[in-house]
Amino acid sequence: MALVMTSLTLLVSVLCLPLHVMHAVGLHEIYKRVFPFCWSRISKTYYNKKMHDEKKELFRSLLEFIRPDGQVTLLEIGCGSGTNFQYYPPGCKVICTDPNPHFQKYLEKSINENNHLACERFVVASGEDMRSVGDGSVDVVVCTLVLCSVRDAPQTLREVHRILRPGGAFLFLEHVIADPSTWTYFFQHVLQPAWYYFGDGCEVTRDTWKHLEAAGFSELKLRHIEAPLLFLIKPHIVGYAVK
Repeated sequence: MALVMTSLTLLVSVLCLPLHVMHAVGLHEIYKRVFPFCWSRISKTYYNKKMHDEKKELFRSLLEFIRPDGQVTLLEIGCGSGTNFQYYPPGCKVICTDPNPHFQKYLEKSINENNHLACERFVVASGEDMRSVGDGSVDVVVCTLVLCSVRDAPQTLREVHRILRPGGAFLFLEHVIADPSTWTYFFQHVLQPAWYYFGDGCEVTRDTWKHLEAAGFSELKLRHIEAPLLFLIKPHIVGYAVK
C-alpha cells in the first residue's frame, strides 16, 4: 500500500507541473491576491459554522488569562479576514499579523463588525518572524489553521513563547495528519501536491502536536478530534499551552 501511495503521489505531483512552474517563476503570487477573497468566504460560511461549538469552547478559556485589571492583549497569527473576532471577549486588545497584505481590507470589515474589540494594529509578518512584537508583551496568542502552512513550525512556536508574558497562553485549533491506518492518511499524501497550491501553502500531512509537545511550554492541554469537515481535514487538534 505504501508503494501505491507513493506512486499516486508522484503522479499527482507530475500533473501539477504547470503549478510548480508558475510557483517557480513567481506567478503564484497572483493567487495570493485571490486567496483572501476565497478564504474569507469559506472560513465564515463553512468552517465557522461547522466548528462553532469547538471555537466557542476554546475561546472561553481566554477568560482564564485576563489580567487583574480586567484587560487582555491578544495577538493572532495568520489572522486572515478576522473570522475569530466574534469569539473574543469584550475589551480585548487585538494585534493582527498575517504574511499576506491582501487580507487587510477583509480584516477591516471584520473589525468594523466587531466593535466590542480594540484592534491595535495589523502587521504584515510571518509566524516565524514577529520581531515588531516585544518580548513578553502579550497575554494570549491565537493560531487557527496556520501551523499547517508556516514554513517552520518550531520557529513559529519559539516566537510565540518569546512574545507571551509568563503565565500567558497559546490557543490553537489546527488540522493534522490522520492515523496511518486510515484512508484519510492515504489520500492526504496522494492529494498533498495539489492541495499545497490551492490551499496557499497548506500541508495536510503535518503532525503538529509533536512540535507543541517539544516547544517547552509549562502546561499543554491538547485534544485530538474528528471535525465535521471535508475528509482530508477532519483530523484536528485543539487546546492551549501555557508559558
